[in-house]
Formats: sequence, C-alpha cells, structure tokens
Amino acid sequence: MRTARWVMLTGMLSAGISAHAQQDNGITVTGSIQSDILIPQEDKKIGAEDYSEWGLTNTYAEVGVLSKYVDAGVRVEYTEHPLPGFEKDFKGWGIANAYAKLHLKDFEVTAGSFYEQFGSGFILRTYEERSLGIDNSLLGARVMARPFEGVTIKALSGKQRRYWHLNDALISGGDIELNLDQWLKPLQARGTYLTFGASYVNKHEGDEDIFVDATHKLNLPHYVNAFDLRLRLQSGGWNVLAEYAQKSQDPSFDNNYIYRKGYVAMLSSSYSKKGMSLLLQAKRSDNMAFRSKRSMMGTSSFINHLPAFTTDHTYALAALYPYATQLTDGEWAYQAEAGYNFKRHTALGGKYGTNVKVNFSHIHSIDKHMKDNTDGYGSSFWKWGDDTYYQDFHIQVEKKLSNAFKLNLMYMNQIYNMTVIEGEGGTVYSDIFIAEGKYRFNNKMTLRGEAQYLSTKQDDGDWVFGLLELSFLPHWMFTISDEYNCGKTDVHYYNGLVTYNTGAHRIQVGYGRTRAGFNCSGGVCRMVPASKGFTLSYNYNF
Repeated sequence: MRTARWVMLTGMLSAGISAHAQQDNGITVTGSIQSDILIPQEDKKIGAEDYSEWGLTNTYAEVGVLSKYVDAGVRVEYTEHPLPGFEKDFKGWGIANAYAKLHLKDFEVTAGSFYEQFGSGFILRTYEERSLGIDNSLLGARVMARPFEGVTIKALSGKQRRYWHLNDALISGGDIELNLDQWLKPLQARGTYLTFGASYVNKHEGDEDIFVDATHKLNLPHYVNAFDLRLRLQSGGWNVLAEYAQKSQDPSFDNNYIYRKGYVAMLSSSYSKKGMSLLLQAKRSDNMAFRSKRSMMGTSSFINHLPAFTTDHTYALAALYPYATQLTDGEWAYQAEAGYNFKRHTALGGKYGTNVKVNFSHIHSIDKHMKDNTDGYGSSFWKWGDDTYYQDFHIQVEKKLSNAFKLNLMYMNQIYNMTVIEGEGGTVYSDIFIAEGKYRFNNKMTLRGEAQYLSTKQDDGDWVFGLLELSFLPHWMFTISDEYNCGKTDVHYYNGLVTYNTGAHRIQVGYGRTRAGFNCSGGVCRMVPASKGFTLSYNYNF
C-alpha cells in the first residue's frame, strides 16, 4: 500500500512537470504542485528523533478550470508521512478540496469546499496556511449577490474541515456590506469612501457528555450566535476602521466550560503619502475562542481569527520568540508604526536617500475578577490586568550606500511572557541587533549576508546567526547559515541550500538542522520539534 501511495505521489509530480496552462474557447486550466520532503536523521544533541519512515513529506497538487460562467477545482494532498510538528490526525492522502462555482455579473454560488472571511475575521475566517498545517475550509454552499449598486450580500452554510474529517457542527451565516459613498454624491466628489458592514454566524453543535463532577452534567447550548459590526472611512491618505463583535455563551475546553459571552473591539487608523506612513491600532478581546468543536484543543477547528497586532518578523532571531494571540484569556493589544523616507541629497538622506521605520507593539492582560457563578469571571473594559504578554520595540534603517551596495540595520527590544504563551518558562527580556548587506556584482550575480545577535539572560541565553546567499540570475541560488546558541546549550543549527529556478519550476535541495520552536503566522502558532536531515522542495505553477 505504501508503494502505491509513493507511485501516486510520483504521478502527481510528473503531471505537474508535463502540464501547461491552457486556454481554449474561453476555458483556462491552472494549477500547482508543492512538495516538501525531509529525509530525517537522528540527532540526540538537538533532540531530533529517529523516524521509522525513510522520508517525510507534505505534498499538494491542485488544478482549476475557469470559464466565463462556471469554475471548478480539486486539490489532492499526500500527508501520509507528514513533516515533523504535524498532529497524527494530519496523516492521510486523497482529495481534500473540491468545488464548483457559477458566477454571473452580480451573482455567484459555490458548492463544495470554500473559504470565506467576514470583516476582519473576528467571527468567521476560513483559510489555508500550509506552513502551520491549517486548512479550516467549509464544505457546503455559499451565495454572493450584488442586488443594488453599493450592496454586497453573502450567505453560507457548511461543516468545517479538520484534517481528513469534518466536524459535526453546522456553521451558517451571512454578511452585508454597504458602500455608502455610492449613494452619497458629495462623498464621491471629495474622494471619500464610507463602508458599513454587518455579519452574523451561527454554530449548531450537538450535545456532549461533559461532567463537572461524578453526577452533574453540563447543560450545553446547541446554538452559539455571533455578530460583527464595522465601519470603514477612507479619505485621501487616511483609512479608519472601527469594528465590534460579540459571541453568545459558548462553554468549551478553551475557556474551562464557563458560560461567559465573548467580546472583541478594535480601532485601527492609518495615514500614508509619498515618503511617509503612520499606523495606530488598539484591540480588546475577551473569551473569543470560537471553534466548530467545543472539546477541541490545539490549532485546529477555529471558526474565527484575531489579528495579533504584532510584526511578523522574517529575520531568524527577531522571530525566535513570536507572539500567539490569546483568544481565551483575552488581551489589550496596541500597535504604532511610523515610516519615513528621507529624500536624496539631504542631511539624513545622503546621496541615495534613507528609509526609517519605527514600530511599537504592546500586549497586556485584561482585568479579571472571579465570580462564583457560571460566568467564571467579570472584567472591567478599560482596566488592565497584571501581566504583560508581549512587547516589541524595533527600529529599521534601510540605506543604499552605492549603486552596488545596500545596507539594512535593525535594533529590537522585546519582552516575551513565555509562561502565558507557551505554558512555562517565565518572562524573557531580549535585545536583538541585525545587519543585512546586499552587494550586486553585476546584473546577474548578487551576494547577500546577514549578521544577527540576540542578548538575553533568560531561557537559553544568547544567540548568534549568520547567513550568506549567492544568487546567479536567472537560475541559481546558494545559501549557507548557522544559528548558534552561545548561552546554555552551545549548539549549532547549520543549514546549506541550493535552489534552482527555471520557468515556473523551483527546486531546492538542502541539509542541516532545524531548531525546536514555534512557527507563527498572523498570531497563530504551531510548535515544531527539532529535526535534522536532507530536504527537498519542489514548486510548480501553471
């Protein structure tokens, strides 16, 4: 059976290599292949385990057919031997996603698997994030209509995917957006856009036998209702969004089966013009974990999503301690960012100009006072709790020093409450220094280097990271890196990669160690264990 599955995997890759985008009589065929493979090796020094399989892979192949009125698509996944860090339920292979869509000028209906987001996602966001093993699509039907100018209506119903199964709960809802500027001519004349949105989501879930003691069983609500209201104003360089969402009683594993309602409120404003940008955001959330299965834990089965209001860092040591949104405990989250481009031939701009960006994020606990009833606790809206969950202040400077050389510098000061985010470990205080340089020898050859240092007295102590990347356009790239803990463990996490691009194909071969830690995106995190071995990655789009 395993041989047959590897044959199927090989067939998927062969089909990707031989396929081409086609367009005939208004019909377009598109698709993609993504395959990430690890040939694991045991390494007791870093805690990399010895897998019984000689190879681990997450492989995806999808194809879509697009036409004037009807679209259809299917995705096949092979995760029978998944990469490290993915749950046992992630194992499997077969058709994971299939849909058909009818679309006319002002009307659209989808049957099968689909993704949707209402507003900022506070009460509904279904999406795919392969690096985290998330695919919480709905299987059912969705309708979208524009009955009048400036009016968009959506309605949907379906069951949520959880790996290779569907959760039993039925998720239904609707959304309406009104572009008020389409009706108010004075707004149009001033270039002002005003949008009002309202959403509703209902979860219908059957009963479960959950006992508070040996004889008393919880009376669980079969229906959980959530609504969302939002208002967005855009004028000139300004963009302001106010949004509020509320969820009815939803006792679950996440909140220890209390009957308190959930709330989230957000105010976000930004301003931009040539050479300058500003961002100010604030968000308060309380008991807003919303799943399609109340007894579930981990990263799966979430119906909604709350943005983290922190920067998703791409530098290795800046991302060493990433923040995960505290959906159940609640949080006050703030973010401010300013960017400015000093013009060329000025005192701070120099010959080529200088770009500076400053960002500050702060996440704090909300006030909680315990109650001796099914609500579990009460909370004053404006009052903070005692704990800082996360804080990040960083400044980045991008400076072109010559036609051939560009330098990026970054300093970051971080507070990371490991006990809250990971369950234990105390609070980590760190300072991070980063320098990145890129030198272009000619139009085809470029050398990029990174030097990073993280200083802390907590957790494993100090870290050093170095990287060199040599690229030869249009095909080759060679990368070597080392992440070294010069604090408690004295361990090197070395990696070497060779990447080849040709047309729509990308192949990457590598060898090295991967440190155990959290992989995060948008405030959602997955713990990834340490691993070592040869890697092969193949991507193809047609």
